[in-house]
Amino acid sequence: MSIGRRRFIGGLGSTALAGLLSPGFAIPSMMPAGLARAQSLRGPAKRLVIFFSPNGTVHRHWRPTGTGTDYSFPAGSILEPLGEYRDRLVVLDGIDFKGVSNHEGGMANMLTGGGSDTSTEGQSVDQFIAARLPMDSPFPSLELSVGTDAWGGGVQTRMLYAPGGDFVHPDQDPVNVYRRVFGPIAGTPAEMDQLMHKRESVLSLLRAELGALRDRAGAREHEKLEAHLAALRRMETGLTGPAMTLGCEAPPAVKQLNPNAHENFADITRAQTDLMVTALACGMTRVASLQLSHTVGPHVFSWLGIREGHHALSHMDDSNTDGVAQFVRAERWIAEQFAYLLGQLQVLPEPDADGSMLDHTLVVWAKELADGRLHDNASVPFVLAGASGFLKAGRYLDLGGAPHQQLLVSICHAMGLDNPTFGNPSYGTGPLAGLT
Repeated sequence: MSIGRRRFIGGLGSTALAGLLSPGFAIPSMMPAGLARAQSLRGPAKRLVIFFSPNGTVHRHWRPTGTGTDYSFPAGSILEPLGEYRDRLVVLDGIDFKGVSNHEGGMANMLTGGGSDTSTEGQSVDQFIAARLPMDSPFPSLELSVGTDAWGGGVQTRMLYAPGGDFVHPDQDPVNVYRRVFGPIAGTPAEMDQLMHKRESVLSLLRAELGALRDRAGAREHEKLEAHLAALRRMETGLTGPAMTLGCEAPPAVKQLNPNAHENFADITRAQTDLMVTALACGMTRVASLQLSHTVGPHVFSWLGIREGHHALSHMDDSNTDGVAQFVRAERWIAEQFAYLLGQLQVLPEPDADGSMLDHTLVVWAKELADGRLHDNASVPFVLAGASGFLKAGRYLDLGGAPHQQLLVSICHAMGLDNPTFGNPSYGTGPLAGLT
């Protein structure tokens, strides 16, 4: 069913407001033929996507051969499935998490850079950026995941943080994501206009009440209340502003699957990827994340004929050739999911600009550990893609132990910000050299 902007947003309102107050299928064609795309590719990216997979790597099976622009992915290597996108990537080696060790430390610092008492207030980079982008979409950010909740919400299972270090919890159930973001839409246009008016009135009332609380609250509470007011302003803009300048087809309904069952991991990964790309293409958000499992993640990739859990395989030493081979097989599957995400963004044209959505989206594949056998955080693997106006792509770079705080600064700069530090500034300031 093809839906106009106003009816689409109207159907979204109640689920989006619920999200504010509480925490596979094919991508449909959304862009009309002949859409003018006059803007240049140069400049900051419009969107940020964080893609995460856990438990480190085995560097000799991960590293490309060659250096700089003269690099390739060896046959059978973990990154070989990305070969089609070689010229759209920057593969980063030699990124260190300074002063951090083991699973928990890596997970807590990966996207925050450490330190709740820093200028970034313990936020993860996605939340920091989302709060500073134009308020022109219904959701400041969308957090999707696969198999993250069986162990509850803690430092091992959560990678995203709000100001002050509070967890930002992802949604591991595609049905919940679908209901919250896309649907269901019913009623006549007049009924939808009436419903939108009611929702706008609710938002106005909430804003007035929060404003009154702010006037009475002490200085320590002002920051939290200001964050709530900013979220309400974003919601108002999403309901009535220019977020959906194009019509958007609602995606097909999502099949209900047990999100905690290992055997559903692959199907849920594909569903969540498609939902995320559709939300980005429909202008529902500019910042999204997809978290596959969590550190110490025990998932068994049984659909690949693998018998051991992913975390157990990440500890297999080189003498256990079968165990290492199973781990590489699992990691290659994850690389295939990253390649699928890039492909979905690449086939969609960017509205009112040259190039594809991938050209205007920075996609970051992040990990929390370097070598899983050593529990260390020296030379943690990262892959960047897209952002054609910012990244000098088609390269494999060894940064020689650069602090990952500089990578987080670079991610901010790719999105048009100019902050000189991110996280703990004692380990490094400024962006990574040579990315742009």
